[in-house]
Amino acid sequence: MESNDRFFRRRANEEMQAASRAVTEAARERRMRLAGIFLERLKTSQESDLPEPAADNRPAFEWNKGRSLEQI
Repeated sequence: MESNDRFFRRRANEEMQAASRAVTEAARERRMRLAGIFLERLKTSQESDLPEPAADNRPAFEWNKGRSLEQI
């Protein structure tokens, strides 16, 4: 099965290619608008795949700057 990212990327590419072959300006604009929609969906899909940042904004690793763990 095709992933969402791959589908949106493929459809955007297909619409841009169709826009380049369009005979009328109206058809070209419709195809470019569709390509834009697929690119926006791709962007949203990729952003939802990113992990959420930590609520307290602490780094993932607490570097102890040469001190032992008992001193922290």
